[in-house]
Amino acid sequence: MSPVDHRQQRYEQTYIILAAVFIASLVACNLIFRKFFVLTIPVPWGDGSYAFEQSVGILAYPVTFLVTDILSEIYGRRRANQVVTGGFFASAFVLLLLWVSNSTTNTPWSTPPNGWLDEKMFAHVFGQAWQPITASMAAYLTAQYLDIRFFHFWRRLTDGRHLWLRNNASTICSQVIDTGVVLALLATLPQEGDKGLTWEQFPSLFMNGVLFKVMFAAFDTPVFYLAVYWFRRWFPEQVDAVHRETATSGNPR
Repeated sequence: MSPVDHRQQRYEQTYIILAAVFIASLVACNLIFRKFFVLTIPVPWGDGSYAFEQSVGILAYPVTFLVTDILSEIYGRRRANQVVTGGFFASAFVLLLLWVSNSTTNTPWSTPPNGWLDEKMFAHVFGQAWQPITASMAAYLTAQYLDIRFFHFWRRLTDGRHLWLRNNASTICSQVIDTGVVLALLATLPQEGDKGLTWEQFPSLFMNGVLFKVMFAAFDTPVFYLAVYWFRRWFPEQVDAVHRETATSGNPR
């Protein structure tokens, strides 16, 4: 195998790894979103601190936007969109598996007090209500496809310059939309009894979510620069080919 062929093979293998990180982060969000946490940070106003109250899913989900930015920069829009679509089907399949798993009945020897797994606890942890899942997947598809489009919009507008601008502008805009869509749907869709999100909670949760995601967007910029530098160093021909096609066709592949 020639050095060029070997480099192309590694380039494609890295694409698979990035797709795996994207899908793992996305699936994890749907599995862990029921737990909420409080993060207190110091601020120079008010009481001197600000408390973020968010689902732990927000820890994994921003990773998907970093990955789509890397994919958009290195592999082009078409291949970034393919990963987003693949993530949707992977999430749907995992949710189907969880539904089937929750439909089964425990064996007597695995049920307390003699066993280790309480069936109600399993259903509580892994049972997925259709309302949050519907809201999450609708927001996911909307925000991720828009993130890729925003990224290439800013790339064309700046003629390929200012990595930090397209990384932050695309991520912040799309995550604001994601936060608004998911919270609006959760407040609108029918809910089980008195459980669920209300419109009274919308402003504070929206502000907390947007601020947290803006912070993450700023935090992931050095990671994005490092990843782009690494790709340009190890796969210069492949990256240049993507950029040339983008510049000549005006329609990122």
